[in-house]
Amino acid sequence: MAKQVETEQKQINIIGAGTNIIGDVNCSGDIRIDGGLTGNLNVQGKVIIGGSGNVKGEVTCKNSEVEGKIEGKISVAELLSLKSTSAINGDIKTRRLAIEPGANFTGNCVMSSGNTQAPATNTFKAIIDEKKK
Repeated sequence: MAKQVETEQKQINIIGAGTNIIGDVNCSGDIRIDGGLTGNLNVQGKVIIGGSGNVKGEVTCKNSEVEGKIEGKISVAELLSLKSTSAINGDIKTRRLAIEPGANFTGNCVMSSGNTQAPATNTFKAIIDEKKK
């Protein structure tokens, strides 16, 4: 008898360039934002903020890759990747952080091991701007 294998199909949502949304967005899959969002973003999967993407509000997700702008707090359960064109003005909470030269962020960053009983392992305030060199 053949074994049936069910593949999980993740839903990918896209907010295209030129589209602006006002209000909170909740998503069980992944989302890519190339337009604008004014409101909170709660995603169980990955958030990608494209180069023309702009979010004004709190972002909560599992993983994130930022090329555009975020004005507000961002909480990432696993990996936050800031590309060279990214700009974040707000606090960051993540387990792992990757920052390319040229990325900008202003705010507090708390990195934790994911263990809820352990205190944060690294807290710092930073302004990163490779262009100043």
